[in-house]
Amino acid sequence: MFHAFAGKKRSLHFRRLILPDESSTSSASPLHIHIAIVGAGFSGLGMAIRLKQQRQEDFIILEQAADIGGTWRDNTYPGCACDIPSHLYSYSFALNPHWSRKYSPQHEIRDYLRRCARRFGILPHIWWKSELQHAAWHEEERRWHITTSRGKCTADILILGQGPLQEPSLPAIAGIESFEGCLFHSAQWRHDYDLSGKRVAVIGTGASAIQFVPHIQPQVSRLLLFQRTPPWIVPRLDQAIPAWQQRLFRLLPLTQRFVRTRIYWRNELTALGLVYRQEILEKAMRFARLYLEAQVADPELRAKLTPHYTIGCKRILLSDDFYPAVSQTNVDVITESISEVRAHSILTADGSEHEIDTLICATGFQVADTRLPYCIYGCDGRTLAQHWQMGRSAYLGTTVAEFPNLFLLIGPNTGLGHNSMVFMIESQITYILHCLHLMEQRHLQAVELRPTIQETFNTALQQRMRGTVWMSGCSSWYLDSGSGRNSTLWPGFTFEFWLKTRRFDPQHYILQPRPAAVQRQDTVAP
Repeated sequence: MFHAFAGKKRSLHFRRLILPDESSTSSASPLHIHIAIVGAGFSGLGMAIRLKQQRQEDFIILEQAADIGGTWRDNTYPGCACDIPSHLYSYSFALNPHWSRKYSPQHEIRDYLRRCARRFGILPHIWWKSELQHAAWHEEERRWHITTSRGKCTADILILGQGPLQEPSLPAIAGIESFEGCLFHSAQWRHDYDLSGKRVAVIGTGASAIQFVPHIQPQVSRLLLFQRTPPWIVPRLDQAIPAWQQRLFRLLPLTQRFVRTRIYWRNELTALGLVYRQEILEKAMRFARLYLEAQVADPELRAKLTPHYTIGCKRILLSDDFYPAVSQTNVDVITESISEVRAHSILTADGSEHEIDTLICATGFQVADTRLPYCIYGCDGRTLAQHWQMGRSAYLGTTVAEFPNLFLLIGPNTGLGHNSMVFMIESQITYILHCLHLMEQRHLQAVELRPTIQETFNTALQQRMRGTVWMSGCSSWYLDSGSGRNSTLWPGFTFEFWLKTRRFDPQHYILQPRPAAVQRQDTVAP
C-alpha cells in the first residue's frame, strides 16, 4: 500500500540479538532498538507482520509467556471457541482456508497465529518470557527506557499490543480464600483435575461459562450454576466446514474473501440497533425469548434464564447447547447471591448451604483496571493509570497526550459488540504505520498528541455513547467502575473507525524533529 522505511536501512539487531540477562557485561549500555512491541497475540503479532512487510527489521516483541497466541494461548477450557465466524476472524493479509468449523475452536486460532509467526519470520524478533515491568519516556533522549523481567533496553517507539483479556478477575466473596476444595478460574483451567463425579459450582454465566458448562455437565455428579444476571443468548448455528469448501478456498482465495466480506456486512448491520435505532432490538429480543422458550420447557427455570434488560446492553452470547445442558436433572441454576464461601460449601443469601468439591470462577477479566497502565510513565512523570484516574481515554484508541511515541492496540473505546476485533486492530496498525512513515519522511524523532485533541475527541465520543444500548441502564464490564463511562466500546460502525484511521493526521500532534547531527548521519549510506 505504501513503502514506509524504504529509503533507509536500519541495523538488523535481531540477527545478533542477545537477551539482556544473557549478556556477560552487566555494566554495558542496554540494547537500543527502534520499535518495541508488547505482546504476541493478534495485536502485537499483526503489528510485527506489517512492519516486516514494510521492510522494517529493527523491532522486538516482548512476550511474557513462552508461546504465541495471547488470550487464545491462555484460555483452554473445554469448548473454548470464537463467537465471530471463522472466515472473518483472521488477518486480511493471511486468510486461512483450513478452518474446520463455522466458529473456530481455540486450538485452531492458536495454531493459526503460530503459523503466521513462522510464515512471516517473526519468531527471531521475540523476547520470550520477558514481562514488561517498567517503561518511562526520557525527554532529554526522546526515547523509551524499558525494564523487563529479563533485563533492560531502550526504544524510539513503544507499541502496547497486550489485549484487555489477559488478567483473570476473581470474585470478591467473603471466605473464598478458605475454600479447601479445588478452586480455579476458567482462564486457568486445571486439565490435570478430573471433574468426574464431583459436585461442581460455577460462578458466572458469561461468554466462557456458556461454552464450558455443556462440556462438563455430563461428567459431574452435580453442577451448581450461580447466576447474577442472565445473558441474552441466540442460536450459534455452528457447523463443520466441508472439505470441498476448504479446498475451494485454498485454490480460489477470492471465494473465501467474498464469504468474509458478506459476513462482515451482515455483522455490521447489527450496529444499527446497538447504536442508532434501539427500537430494532425489540425484534431481536422477541426472537431470543422464543429461542429460550423452545429450548427450556420448565417455566421456573425459564424465568431464571430470562433477561430483564435491553438486548445488547451486555454482551450478546451465542450457543446451541447451553440451554439444553442447564435443563438436565444434575444442574441447578441458583440466582440467590453468594454471601460466603466456606471450606467445602457455598452459603447463599437465603441461608442455604451448598456442599461442593470444586469451585470454578467464570468471572471474566480485569478490563478497566489492568496492571500494565501502572508501569508506563509519560513525559510528565505520571503513569498511564494516573492519567486515567477519571476513566480511560485515548485518541482513536491509539495515542494518549503526554505519552510521546506510544501507541496502543485495542486501546480505550475500540472494543466491539457486533463485529471482529481483528478489523479494528488492522485499522489501528494502518494508522501507526502511516505515522512511522511520516516520521521517516520528515526526520521526526517524536510525535505527541495534543491534549485538546484527545479531550475534544472523547467528549464527542461520550456524547455519542449516551444514545447507545450500552448506556441503557444495565451493569456490565463495558463500564468504568468509578465514572460509569463506557471506555470499552466503539459507538458506531467499524467502517467509520476504518475511515478515521486510514491516514495519520499530523496536525493533531506536536512534531519534534531529530537533531541535525542525527539527520546528517541518516543520509550517509552504510
